Amino acid sequence: MTLTKLTASVLALAAGTAGALAEELGISGGAEITGGPMQNMALVHTGEIAFGLATLGPAWESINGMNPIAPGLPMTNACAMFPMYQTPFSITTLSASGITSVAEIPAGSTIGFGPAGSTSDTYFPRMMEELGATFERRNGGWSDLGSQLQDGLIDVVAFAAGVPVPAVSQLEVQTDVNIVEYTEDEQEAIINAFPVSAFTIPADTYTTLGQEARSVAMWNFTIANCDLPESFVYAVVDVVMSDNERMVKIHRAAGSTIPENYERNNVLMWHPGAARWFIENAGATIDDSMIHGDM
Repeated sequence: MTLTKLTASVLALAAGTAGALAEELGISGGAEITGGPMQNMALVHTGEIAFGLATLGPAWESINGMNPIAPGLPMTNACAMFPMYQTPFSITTLSASGITSVAEIPAGSTIGFGPAGSTSDTYFPRMMEELGATFERRNGGWSDLGSQLQDGLIDVVAFAAGVPVPAVSQLEVQTDVNIVEYTEDEQEAIINAFPVSAFTIPADTYTTLGQEARSVAMWNFTIANCDLPESFVYAVVDVVMSDNERMVKIHRAAGSTIPENYERNNVLMWHPGAARWFIENAGATIDDSMIHGDM
């Protein structure tokens, strides 16, 4: 079977995964940048692409007919394959701004929230509003928003991306930045309001950090069109889940791409091929009601 497109929010990880599948299964394919998980859910649901990556928040909204690409259409033909990584929500400012906490973000500040329709653009503005911030929204690619921050065109960048975020690493080489962490109360408020969990940005992630930074994160899963053959999906899951060392060499974020994290999915129906792999090889307990069709 030829895999014509493999799309993902993290191009490097997607490209590496596609390479592993080509090497092990003889599948030709590659990776494409898209508009993010909302578009990925739509493309996988329709079968335009075979696989994609989706964070569970946008996946839930898509399943329930709230995807802005096709409002009212339940995108139920995109199934879970395997866990990938957590997407942390982190805030970066210039040190010169004096902003070191969410509470210090001036009312009406311009905040860059990433590409339109992305996980960041979908959830970060809501999170900031939950914490009482008022702001003007700005969309764009991460590197572009990083440049705008450095040039003083925006005040804050709210990144929802695997850490270290390349744009932040580049920024701290060129200028002084602040990595703004949440207070314990802010973290708790966000966790109570959104489908995220507690996350700690390790101190060695950025040279700017002198200690761990408190954050939140949303789980990201690889999804597959539910109509793909069970044996094929089983084989794909086996390649990825059986060799985590190989995946980590592709991208550091793949440290979370391990079988036991299958249980992080409480949103998507499982593809029967993926469910069978986790049950047979990882001792997973997956209720029949969470498996698409019949195994």
